[in-house]
Amino acid sequence: MPKSTRRAPLKRKAAKAAKGFTGILLFFAAWQIAASLSGVSAYFFPAPIDVYGAFRDLLRKGILEAYLIDSLYRYSIGVALGLSIGVGAALVLGLNRRIAAIFSPLVGFFYAIVEAAWLPVFVVWFGYGFTTILTLLVYVVAFPVLYNVLSGIQTLPRVYANAALTLGASRWQILREVILPGVLPSIVTGFRVGAGFAFRGLIIAEAIAASTGIGFLIFDGAANQQTDRTIVGMIVMGTLWLVIELAYLRPFERATIQKWGLIVTAEQREQQ
Repeated sequence: MPKSTRRAPLKRKAAKAAKGFTGILLFFAAWQIAASLSGVSAYFFPAPIDVYGAFRDLLRKGILEAYLIDSLYRYSIGVALGLSIGVGAALVLGLNRRIAAIFSPLVGFFYAIVEAAWLPVFVVWFGYGFTTILTLLVYVVAFPVLYNVLSGIQTLPRVYANAALTLGASRWQILREVILPGVLPSIVTGFRVGAGFAFRGLIIAEAIAASTGIGFLIFDGAANQQTDRTIVGMIVMGTLWLVIELAYLRPFERATIQKWGLIVTAEQREQQ
């Protein structure tokens, strides 16, 4: 393959990153100008320079680092458990059509209930702290995964499994070689949806049920009239999600459905 062809995707990525960085610079410049011309106090409308000062203060005191580690730990454990429970439950229910027909409406019902509605109930049951936050995160990941995977299993043509049975495949071989590859896009879709729900749920749960974390930082800053700290938390929240998306979710997708050829990206289409 010519070097120019190999370098083309890299150039496109560099150009896209440069445009994104330019947009961020323009946003902060407009924010600084608007704050300077507004004539209101930094409490009501802090400028980027005020937010940067709060950011440095949080770093110097070690608060931001500690809160970020706590949030990442809670998020990672919750997402991992929720994904495992969701996939496992979907396979158990989906392998039997009668059981799936019984429980599918219940799965859809719980899938529709947002995390904020469950949080007060979990606080009553488990009190404030890690258990409540973890339970909420597992819930908001498990049900999107369960819902999507169960739907994928139900729409998977039975002719594939019947053909494998005709060739003498065992139930385990059918699960491994037919069902799992067939529902892999549904697993990834549920995982991405659940990961997004879990991130929002983490911030809400930390604001109410924790004394550390990025969510706690956002709401604690507002409660103590430290708007600059609140905005620091918001910026860290947005940046953290971008990191999770780029370094966690997209590599997971590339390692599964793109690697198996179930989804073709724009770059892959151009190379064909």
